[in-house]
Amino acid sequence: MYRLFYWLVLSRLPAEGTHRVSFALLRALVAVPGMRNLMSRMLSPREPELRVHAFGRELPGPLGLAAGFDKDAKGVSALLAVGFGFVEVGTVTAEQQSGNPKPRLFRVPRDRALINRMGFNNDGAAAAASRLAHRTAGMVGINIGKTKRVSEQDALADFTRSAETLAPLADYLVVNVSSPNTPGLRDLQAVDKLRPLLSAVRAACDLASPMRRVPLLVKIAPDLADADIDAIADLALELDLDGIIATNTTISRASLQTPDARVAKLGFGGLSGAPLKARSLDVLRRLRARVGTRLVLIAVGGIENADDAWNRIRAGATLVQSYTGFIYGGPAWPRRIHRELAERVRAAGLSSIEQAIGADVTPSSTAASA
Repeated sequence: MYRLFYWLVLSRLPAEGTHRVSFALLRALVAVPGMRNLMSRMLSPREPELRVHAFGRELPGPLGLAAGFDKDAKGVSALLAVGFGFVEVGTVTAEQQSGNPKPRLFRVPRDRALINRMGFNNDGAAAAASRLAHRTAGMVGINIGKTKRVSEQDALADFTRSAETLAPLADYLVVNVSSPNTPGLRDLQAVDKLRPLLSAVRAACDLASPMRRVPLLVKIAPDLADADIDAIADLALELDLDGIIATNTTISRASLQTPDARVAKLGFGGLSGAPLKARSLDVLRRLRARVGTRLVLIAVGGIENADDAWNRIRAGATLVQSYTGFIYGGPAWPRRIHRELAERVRAAGLSSIEQAIGADVTPSSTAASA
C-alpha cells in the first residue's frame, strides 16, 4: 500500500517538503499516548539471532537509520519505534545554518536513488544537545560536520566545539569529512589533515565525557582512491578509533539509467541509493581486509533489501544503515529487512548474525600480522 501511495501521491510532491511533512506526521503519531509502545511491539526486531554487540551495547538488530534523515534529533523515539536497531542523527554543526538554497533534494526513481545538496542545514549543536538530553532508550549516534562559513584553517576548532557539546549525549560520535555539499570538507580526508582533526576530536570527547569513553568513528566517501582508503584505515588504527562508516554519497553519475539530460538538470550534489551499492561494498571489503576485527565497520550506501544487508554483514560490517532504502520502502521497511535477515541467519545454519560478520572476506597480510 505504501509503494502505491508513494508512486501515486508522494512522488509527485517536492522531495524535501514530503520528507518534512511525513516525518512530522510520524512524530505526531508516536506522541499519541500508548502508540510508541504499540509500534515498538509490532515493528522492533525481536528475533534473538539478530542481537548484535557494538560499542559496549547490545542492539536488537543490526539495521540502523543513517545520518541525514533526522538532522536535528527531533524524532529519535519515533524512528526507533518503526523498527530501526539504532539511529544516527545529524549531520550537526557547531552553529545553526540554513544550508544550500532550495530545491536541494531530488528523487531519481528510475535508479532508486536520491540526489541531495542540503548543505548541513540544522539547528546547531546546542539545539541537538537540548533535545537528546531527554531521551531514555535506544542507541543513538551523532554525526558532526563543519560549519559552512568556517574556513579549513578553523575547522579543527569548529569540530571540537561540536564534540564538546554532543559527546556526553552520544552512544557514538561520527566525524563527517565526506559530504560533497560543504566546500572543502572532503579535502579533510587527506591523512595529513585528518590526523590532527581526529586527534583533537578524540581529546574533546575525553574532556567532555571523562567518566565514559565515547566511541569515535570517521565517515568516508566512496570516491576515494583505494590507496587513500588504506591510508585512512591505517590512521584509524593508529589513533585507536572505534570504527569507520563506509560510505557517504557519491559525486559520480556513472551508469545511471536516468537520461543524462535529466540528471544534468538536477545539478550537483551527493547521489545515494542503488547506484552506490557496488562501490560501497568494495570499500567495505577493502576496509575489512585491512583492519580485520579491530574496528567496528558500519556499512551504508545502496542497501535496499535483506540481501544487500546480509552481503554487507558477510563482507565485514557489524552494523548496516540505510536512508534512501527507507524513503522508497516506507515505514514497514525496517521490520521487513530485520525479519528477512533472521531468515537468512537460520538458513545459513547460524545461531547469531554475529557469526556471519566478515565470513566472505580474507584478511590481508597487513591485518593478519597486526
